[in-house]
Amino acid sequence: MNSLDGIRILDCSRVLAGPWCTQTLADLGADVVKVERPPGPTHPGGDDTRGWGPPFLQGRDGHDTGEAAYYLGANRNKRSITCDISRPEGQALIRELAATADVFVENYKVGDMARYGLDADTLRGINPRLVYCSITGFGQTGPYRNRAGYDYAIQGMGGLMSVTGERDDLPGGGPQKVGVAVADLFTGLYATVGILAALRHAERTGEGQHIDMALLDTQVAMLANLGANYLVRGRAEGQVPGRAGNAHANIVPYQVFEVAPDGQGHPQHIILAVGNDGQFARFCQIAGCPELAQDPRFARNADRVRHRAILVPLLEPLLRQRSKADWLSALETAQVPCGPINDLAEVFADPQVLARDMVHRWSHPLADTLDLVASPLKLSATPVRNDLPPPLLGQHTAEVLSSSWLSLTPERLADLSRQGII
Repeated sequence: MNSLDGIRILDCSRVLAGPWCTQTLADLGADVVKVERPPGPTHPGGDDTRGWGPPFLQGRDGHDTGEAAYYLGANRNKRSITCDISRPEGQALIRELAATADVFVENYKVGDMARYGLDADTLRGINPRLVYCSITGFGQTGPYRNRAGYDYAIQGMGGLMSVTGERDDLPGGGPQKVGVAVADLFTGLYATVGILAALRHAERTGEGQHIDMALLDTQVAMLANLGANYLVRGRAEGQVPGRAGNAHANIVPYQVFEVAPDGQGHPQHIILAVGNDGQFARFCQIAGCPELAQDPRFARNADRVRHRAILVPLLEPLLRQRSKADWLSALETAQVPCGPINDLAEVFADPQVLARDMVHRWSHPLADTLDLVASPLKLSATPVRNDLPPPLLGQHTAEVLSSSWLSLTPERLADLSRQGII
């Protein structure tokens, strides 16, 4: 049994923020039906990310299947149907499906769903308990509501790129985006939380609601302590947080340090993440500089932050005297937070990652095996499901429309297919 057994989710989203949300809900047991565009003369059909490669999944014949890794990483445990929602017959079909759904997720531009008769007011008029979640770049209100929103632009516009990257006065300084689409991913997770809360409300009252998610809102919320730093003091003092490279705005020493090179002379680094004064004292003991922990300039974290420019240059030559393995072993034994900087090969070979089963192997219709990153959710009584590999385009159209969600006759299915609606 899964946590969301019996919950039906009609997923009219594509690319990342929406699919990331619905993948999480699918992992938890919801029946997620992914609605995709049918193939046409000028479009291959489906979620755009199906073609966002290479890399593509390699099929049993050794050739690329056309199923991009990007798509595969965001659509497990779902079923796929095709439906052309730009045409009246397709819109009518979506309304039939929405009448039986618990949740409807879409990430079309503001106003598009109203033109199709698939907006929140219309669908909740059909199904009052429906939880309708819209995910856009800027939300349903405000002067930017009609703009398209993309993660990269949102990272810049929402302030993240002003605090990510090396300091402007150092080599390589300047704006830097995060290596994955964090505004999309965080928005998907916030949308998941909102949907679960709205489902709880609907269970109690029978009343659905409209959830209005915006990438920009999420990015602003993600500023976390840096946003608080600015609002609490920076705004009044005219001080704006800037890029600090691998350093932390509020904690010192909390950054990357170079250590002794490896046997081939390659540079090596560790993360030192001292979070309190006791940890700093233990670090200083290990590093052979116990006097620094007694120095009034460095004894407390607030002092270390104020005197960062003095302390860090004192620590750098000390860190370079010992190897990465030596530092990590000594610091971990003393319970001083630290860590290596792994590439992805090292990540997926890490014994802790392996022990936590963070890679799941699937059997795919086009390949004998497909390894994907697993859900991080570990529930003791209702574990996540792992029964449906990312679906082929339209793989479940007949199943969903004729026997699962709806009971369309073979004649109607054939007619919809002839028209190119499904």
